[in-house]
Amino acid sequence: MDRVGADFFETIEQMRKKLRANPVPVQIPYGAEDTFKGVVDLIESCSYVYLDDSLGATFEKREVPAEVRETFETWREKMLEAAVEHDEGLMERYLAGETLDPEAVRAALRAQTVAHHIAPVVCGTAFKNKGVQQLLDAVVDFLPSPLDIPPIEGHTPDGEPETRPADDEAPFAALAFKIMTDPFVGQLTFIRVYSGQVKTGDQVLNARTGNTERIGRLLKMHANKREEIKEVYAGDIVACVGLRNVSTGDTICTPKQPIVLEAMQFPEPVIDVAIEPKTKADQDKLGVALGKLAQEDPTFRVHTDSETGQTIISGMGELHLEIIVDRLVREFKVEAAVGRPQVSYRETIKKEAKGEGRFVRQTGGHGQYGHAKIRLEPLTDGTEYEFENDVVGGVIPREYVKPVDQGIREALQHGVVAGFPMIGVKVSLYDGSYHEVDSSEMAFKVAGSLAFKDAASRAEPVLLEPLMEVEAVTPEDYMGDVIGDLNSRRGKITSLEQRAGSRVISAFVPLAEMFGYATQLRSMTQGRATYTMQFDHYEEVPRNIAEEVISRAKGLA
Repeated sequence: MDRVGADFFETIEQMRKKLRANPVPVQIPYGAEDTFKGVVDLIESCSYVYLDDSLGATFEKREVPAEVRETFETWREKMLEAAVEHDEGLMERYLAGETLDPEAVRAALRAQTVAHHIAPVVCGTAFKNKGVQQLLDAVVDFLPSPLDIPPIEGHTPDGEPETRPADDEAPFAALAFKIMTDPFVGQLTFIRVYSGQVKTGDQVLNARTGNTERIGRLLKMHANKREEIKEVYAGDIVACVGLRNVSTGDTICTPKQPIVLEAMQFPEPVIDVAIEPKTKADQDKLGVALGKLAQEDPTFRVHTDSETGQTIISGMGELHLEIIVDRLVREFKVEAAVGRPQVSYRETIKKEAKGEGRFVRQTGGHGQYGHAKIRLEPLTDGTEYEFENDVVGGVIPREYVKPVDQGIREALQHGVVAGFPMIGVKVSLYDGSYHEVDSSEMAFKVAGSLAFKDAASRAEPVLLEPLMEVEAVTPEDYMGDVIGDLNSRRGKITSLEQRAGSRVISAFVPLAEMFGYATQLRSMTQGRATYTMQFDHYEEVPRNIAEEVISRAKGLA
């Protein structure tokens, strides 16, 4: 609330329109921007005024200030109407003119929050810690405890559905939701316990890998402080020391009754840069540091380019990789030089085509023979790859179908236009032939790869580029300049909105055109505009730009 242009009631309206939520404020702000003093509690009918010199540590409980009394009355009525809407007994008391006690109002709001009818809203400022205590109270008062929600659903390693209730006596199951490297204790694995209990020294199973590990220590985290504990129960969130081969999204559970909980889905990286150590001493440290960072952040990837031998780091944007490099210096004391960002292009096909791959080698003794015919079709539903076996009559034995699929999957990693990975392709294997003696899995793998390249070259292959969803917030005076700049970057403006005295410009812009945008936006708007950017989808590259990208890619090769 202390930011320039902060508008609590406009934000409430945006929650309603953009998120299609039903926000119900249980507080309103007392002041805004540099005059923000505290919050007014609509349930308790009082205000909490913070003392500026204490950074949120001390506050006073006072009556509702006269200057916000009218606003308080309006929003308290709205809050009470929302609270009694699904509670007949409370509604009768409210309509009869009774004064509802705070406990009854809280209970009604909590019941509706748990049932997803409303979303209670509080306000404050993180910079000066105003409203933090009331926020924590609201978490306890309104949000569901593990007992208020249904048992977590998962499946056994065999694929059978399985549930785990929030019960200390149920079999242990937890989800690893964050990995952090600590300079003193090593790798910390943050887990949320859904059922059962576990103690230090217990053996647990990683349901994804099938490996068992031992929990060394359990830590209850309090910001940058930690408290060592001996056991945890259903509903707890703790950090474990000693789980060395656990990744974000893995399920850890009791080895006797394994369960796999739903893992988090992470988007694919859209930007690559080459990175190399500045000195020989940094070389060994760089590999270790990048490995730890990749383990912490699943949207960050590291690989070595097989052709150039360079170490390539991939992430979700320019800022993402800048922060990674900054952490290398600050936390791991590794100095590294970073190349120019490279966009992760993709390739696809626009029409159906057939292709044939024949791999025949005759040497002394057994030769090699594999022959496959495939049909390619473009997929438009967002699926990256689909394989279908349409072989009839046994012209290709069943054991050679999978190698054909594997060969095609490998060929997909290096498309036919400029060597970028190919997506949005359906492959049907419909014919081929084999040799009783000379055929092998390797021969059919190569035949599948050759057939794919043959068909893809006939299927009107095109280059795709990542399009980012960009939202720029700028004062109205600079709106024309910002729109003009986005248009010059091949952006497509999708909407213009007014928000708290500023203009919000939403657009789709190719990632290749967004390098250096932060600096350009600051200079255009005297540092008063901000923007956010996230990957949205892939789209075909215009022909003139595609030719430039292809020639550059072939030049590097």
